[in-house]
Amino acid sequence: MLFTAWDAGAFANLPVTITVDAAQPQGPLKPIYRFFGADEPNYSYMKDGRRLLRDIGRLGEAPAYFRTHSLLVTGDGTPALKWGSTNVYTEDAAGLPVYDWTIVDRIFDAGLAAGVKPYAQIGFMPKALSTKPEPYQHEWRPGLPYNDIYTGWAYPPKDYDRWRELVCQWVRHCVERYGAREVESWYWEVWNEANIGYWRGTREEFRRLHDYAIDGVRRALPTARVGGPDTAGDGGAFMQEFLEHCLRGRNHATGQIGTPLDFLSFHAKGTTPVFVDGRVRMGIAGQLRTIDTAFKRFASYPELKGKPIVIGESDPDGCAACQGPHLGYRNGTMYSSYTAASFARKHLLAEKHGVNLEGAVTWAFEFEDQPYFAGFRAMATNGIVLPVFNVHRMMARMSGLRIAARSSGDPGVEAIIREGVRGAPDIAALASHDAVRRQLAVLVWYYHDDDAPGSDADIDLSLGGLPASVTSARLSHYRVDERHSNAFAVWKAMGSPVAPNKTQYERLQAASELTRLAAAPEAVAVADGKATLRFALPRQGVSLVVLAWD
Repeated sequence: MLFTAWDAGAFANLPVTITVDAAQPQGPLKPIYRFFGADEPNYSYMKDGRRLLRDIGRLGEAPAYFRTHSLLVTGDGTPALKWGSTNVYTEDAAGLPVYDWTIVDRIFDAGLAAGVKPYAQIGFMPKALSTKPEPYQHEWRPGLPYNDIYTGWAYPPKDYDRWRELVCQWVRHCVERYGAREVESWYWEVWNEANIGYWRGTREEFRRLHDYAIDGVRRALPTARVGGPDTAGDGGAFMQEFLEHCLRGRNHATGQIGTPLDFLSFHAKGTTPVFVDGRVRMGIAGQLRTIDTAFKRFASYPELKGKPIVIGESDPDGCAACQGPHLGYRNGTMYSSYTAASFARKHLLAEKHGVNLEGAVTWAFEFEDQPYFAGFRAMATNGIVLPVFNVHRMMARMSGLRIAARSSGDPGVEAIIREGVRGAPDIAALASHDAVRRQLAVLVWYYHDDDAPGSDADIDLSLGGLPASVTSARLSHYRVDERHSNAFAVWKAMGSPVAPNKTQYERLQAASELTRLAAAPEAVAVADGKATLRFALPRQGVSLVVLAWD
C-alpha cells in the first residue's frame, strides 16, 4: 500500500528558514528543462502526442527540443512499447537504396508545428543494412526480460559507405524541407547508449559508425551541430575512449585526425525505486552522482570544458515503459518533488565543475491510448498532464539570473550524493531575478526518497536585494501537491474511472493546470528592498513564489 495522504496533525511541523538575495547573482538561469524525449517516435504525431508537444512548446522561451529513438528503423510506423519505425531506407530488387522520408517528416513536422525542434538521433540500423537483420522487430512488453528488445536494429551496418550516404541524404532532405538555418539549430547525435545492449558491435565499430554518420551530416550541412555519444550513465571507459578518439584519433571516415564534437551528451538515472516496508523508496543520489562524475571528466579536458553539455536522458529510473508497484511514484507528487530537487542540483553541479550545461532531457512523453494513469513514466496520460509536468511549468516562469538561495532544510548536494535523502528531508530552493521583467521567482520543494507520511514544513521565506524604490509587489503563489495541480488526485477521488465521461474529463483537464493558491495576485509590502513570506508546504510538495513589481 502506498502512503499518498495522511493526517498532518499527527506530526509536528518542521520550521525551515529560506533566504534569497537578488543582489547575489550566480549567473544566467539556463532553461535546461526544455528538453524531452521518448523511445516511441510515432506517438509524437498522434492526437495526444501532438497535444503534449503543444504544451512543451509553450514552456518558457523558445526553443524546446525533442529526442527520440528509432528514426531510421524499418517498419510501417505502427507504434508499440519500446518500438518505433519510419521505413526511411530499403533496397530494391537490384540491391539499390530506396529512401522514403514520409514518416520521419511527420515526426519532425509535429514537433516543429508546436515550436519543438529535433534533437535528432541517428539510428537505429535499417533492416536492409544490418549485419544481422533477423529477428528484427521485437515483441517486448512490460514484465518480459528487457534484453528482448535488442534485435536486428542494434547491429553494425554491412556497408559503412551506404550508412554514411543514408545520413547524408536525410540531412540534405531536411535542409531542402526546413531550410539550412533551421536545421543548423538542431542537435545531431549518433545512436543511443552504445555502451550497453543498444549496440551489438565493438567499441571500435561504434566509433567507426559515429565517424561515418557525422561525416554524412557535415557533407550535407557543414554547419550542422554534431556531438554525442549519449552513453548510458557517465560512460566510464567507453566515454573516455570516445573523447580521446574525437580529439586525437584518426577519423574512420575521413582519414584525418579528430571527429567534430560540438556538444557532449550522456545519460543520468536515479537508482531503480524499490519497495521498503510497503512504500516506494527512490534513489536521487544515483542520478546526481552520475552527473557529478560526468561533469568532472568533461572538465578535465581543457579543450572540452566550454563545450555545451546535454544530459540526453535525465530521470528517476531507467525504463519509462516498465510498470510495477515499485514505480508507483510516477502519477503523484513524489515524481514532481524529485524533479524540482534534481533539476536545481544540476545547476549547482555545473557551477561546481565550471562546465556549460545546456539541457537535460526528461525521458518521459506519453503512451497513446493506454489506460488512464497506467503507471508509465510520462508527462501526460490520455491528454491529461501529470503533476510532474507542472513543475516544468513552474521552471518556465523563472528567468533572468540565478540568485543566491540558502535554506536551513538543505542537506547540500554533496551530502545527497553520498547518502541520498534517507534521514532528514530535502527542503530547499532555487531562485531567479529578472530585472527586465521586474520579478523575483523562488522554487521551493520538500523532497524525501521515501514515500511515507510526514509533517508539513513551515517555510519562513526572506527575500532581499529588491530595488530600493519598490514599496509593494504582487505575489503569485503556485503549488503542486495533493490538492493542487494534480489531476491524479482528482481521478482517484472520482473512483478511478476507466473511461471518464465528458464532464469528468473536463474536470481532469482543469485539475491538470498549474494552480495558484489564491485566485488573484496578492499585495506584499516591501521595505528597504526586503519582503517576508510565510507558508506551509506539505511533504513531496512544490511551491513557486513569484514576486512582481512595476
